[in-house]
Amino acid sequence: MFQSDASFTEYQLLKTLRHEEIPLFLSHAFITIGLLAAAFSFVSRKLSPLLLWFSLFSFLYGLHMWLEFDTTRLLIDSSVFLDRLRQGSSFVVPIPAFFYFEAAGFLSKYGRKIAWSLTVIYLCFFFGTLTYGRLPAIQPINSVIIIASIASLTAVSLSKKSPNRDYVILRRGLMVFVAFILVDNVGSLLRHFPDLEPYGFIFFLATLGYVAARNTLHRDQQLAEIQKELDVARRIQMGNLPGPYPNSSVFRVATRYVPMTSVAGDFYDFLIADGRQTGLLIADVSGHGVPAALIASMVKLAASSQRANAGAPAALLSGMNKALCGNTHNQFVTAAYVYLNADTGRLRYAAAAHPPMLLLRNEGVTEVTENGLLLAAFPAAAFTMTERTLLPGDRMVLYTDGIIEAADENEEEFGQERLQKALREGSNLSAQEMADRIIHAVQQWSMSQEDDLTVLVCDYAAVTSVS
Repeated sequence: MFQSDASFTEYQLLKTLRHEEIPLFLSHAFITIGLLAAAFSFVSRKLSPLLLWFSLFSFLYGLHMWLEFDTTRLLIDSSVFLDRLRQGSSFVVPIPAFFYFEAAGFLSKYGRKIAWSLTVIYLCFFFGTLTYGRLPAIQPINSVIIIASIASLTAVSLSKKSPNRDYVILRRGLMVFVAFILVDNVGSLLRHFPDLEPYGFIFFLATLGYVAARNTLHRDQQLAEIQKELDVARRIQMGNLPGPYPNSSVFRVATRYVPMTSVAGDFYDFLIADGRQTGLLIADVSGHGVPAALIASMVKLAASSQRANAGAPAALLSGMNKALCGNTHNQFVTAAYVYLNADTGRLRYAAAAHPPMLLLRNEGVTEVTENGLLLAAFPAAAFTMTERTLLPGDRMVLYTDGIIEAADENEEEFGQERLQKALREGSNLSAQEMADRIIHAVQQWSMSQEDDLTVLVCDYAAVTSVS
């Protein structure tokens, strides 16, 4: 008896499968296409709304078809929940379609509101069916909404006078799908169920996928072009920075520059590097990325125009400020400049709202502070200078705020104390090793780099001048 029942079930399954093999294949194809499109969307550098809604639409449509098949009923034991899920699945299928059309520009200016309103209605239908089972009044309302939505969508698409290529393709696919949907929904109202809609969906799905894929590829090509341009901009910006400091028996200068993005707003330069004198400039433009990098290029030009004042830090910053004012589009610059003269054994320093220079002397660290206002903010801003004696073995460190403001997972900043501690502990290191140590310490401290990192380390060794 058991063998007979099993044989009968197998016979039923094979018979049903032969009858539904083409629609069953289509349902699995729609599900697979939806999953592949979703995977492609998520692995892309940026999510594409068109591709995401397309993938969800295709997946839900295929899943709804699969749940409706007699083959599925034979393979999966029936339950109240499964029956209600099967009945209610048709109400969630149109939801991603609404948002696809809204993202593609098929809807009117009220498209998003319409899409959300219909989404709320269909979610009510879906959860109502899951809770209470099939409600006889819902199916006619659903058919009327679908017919009205299609009519409105068709009217909007036909009213556009100069659609682009994608629009034309979508409209053609839509018209074919509309014809099949109308046949099925009108038939549903007349108690006749022709079930031709999936075949129209094949054509429409092809147009949706083509447009979504074409838009995604076009976007990726644009991103690739932007990346190429950023790479060129990075090379140009790196070219604006000076090379290694020239060999000198008096000064040892090490620099480290780690931008947060391809291009950055930090800048440094050697305005003097003649062996007996040196002039070190460091600057930080507000903001990040391309805008900050463009202003950084302007800072270089402004600094170059003030080389005549390289021995007078306050005058140099004042001249840079006048050159930058009115040209930075509400972006501002902090800067610090130190002039060192081995012949006089003197240090001159001035800054514009920049973190203080650190002076390591005899394993003790002192902050050298002489700050004025931001550059490019006030044309009449005045700057002052401080002057100190240079001693053999002095180490001076200039840096941008990305160094001390780097934060760990608890949002605690690296801070001045840790920077000064690193300087004291590395007093026996060379300038190059010290610069590496600072950058490494900051990178180890912070979870992620949120700002550009720039540091200049200058060691002074007294050498008797030649008469």
